Amino acid sequence: MSTRSKARRRALEVLFEAEQRSVDPLAALTQRREKMAQVVNPYTATLIEGTLAQQERIDEILGTYAKGWTLDRMPSVDRSVLRLGAWEILFNDEVPDGVAVSEAVALAREFSTDESPEFVNGLLGRIQQLKPTLLA
Repeated sequence: MSTRSKARRRALEVLFEAEQRSVDPLAALTQRREKMAQVVNPYTATLIEGTLAQQERIDEILGTYAKGWTLDRMPSVDRSVLRLGAWEILFNDEVPDGVAVSEAVALAREFSTDESPEFVNGLLGRIQQLKPTLLA
């Protein structure tokens, strides 16, 4: 598993934990660093900070293009995976869009339901196609 893949996994864990505990994700990240003496890859922090900074816009896009699903109806882990993937596609030019989609699908396959990888792939693929108009 690559360093960035590990960073994505850790970011997903932090975002999911924060949502489940109703705490700020940055506070959850800090707590992991301090209480668990965890070394956190800088890209993990970048992912969390970037996703939080753009969450309103990301959620608007996800809500618009998720056919038949609202954000509230999505499993929490899927919502977090989609937010991370959407942030990488839309706001991080260092990661090729296809890699962002593939990594998000892998996270969904590992942590969510059997249907989630297909759902994540379809929604992020649509966002990837629409990227030029979404950022205009």
